[in-house]
Amino acid sequence: MTVVTVNTSKGRLDREQRRKLAETLTDAVLVPEVGQFAPAARAGFQVHFVEREPDMVAIGGRLLADAGQEPDVMLIDVAVMDGDWRREVRAEVIERVLAALAEACGLPEPSPAWWVNFRVITEGSWGSRGGVLSILSLLDSGVFTEEKAEAIRAAIGA
Repeated sequence: MTVVTVNTSKGRLDREQRRKLAETLTDAVLVPEVGQFAPAARAGFQVHFVEREPDMVAIGGRLLADAGQEPDVMLIDVAVMDGDWRREVRAEVIERVLAALAEACGLPEPSPAWWVNFRVITEGSWGSRGGVLSILSLLDSGVFTEEKAEAIRAAIGA
């Protein structure tokens, strides 16, 4: 299970941009997480879009509503199950997320006011379907490469 939450100013993203981001943000995390492009794994991903009024966000101690020209602010929170999240894998996800946002917004590069948080939910701390989920139960699903499955087992000590 992976959840990507995109927090933006109200009206920043139109429906077509959100539609594109629903797919590209999913894949931005999916590929590094499972080690390959695996459309079947998309079912375990959610992308949430949260819009905030300019008087509900502040930068530098000032509400965006009071700043005159509103900066292009976004906060993207990526929450993933425990696994093979070495520094270089996290960096790849963050770079892929920012690139997907820039592309969807028609910009040559990400805004410096776009921030990405990457959070790993510790094994045994994620629940659904009335119980606790484990990445280990997903490793034989066919979506992970063998190399990635082994790296995940090693990373969580299984």
